Amino acid sequence: MKNKSFLGEVWNYLKVRKKWWLLPTILMLILVSGLIIFGQASSISPFIYALW
Repeated sequence: MKNKSFLGEVWNYLKVRKKWWLLPTILMLILVSGLIIFGQASSISPFIYALW
């Protein structure tokens, strides 16, 4: 049994089960979570808050 990363397992799930409609949802969750993480303590914060 190979040791896969979480993203590798998600990609395999999407590929095998043909759930391509989940891909935009997953990408948006990753994007929003990245904005939240970078927006809390960085110099980018004023620009991110302007987007909301």
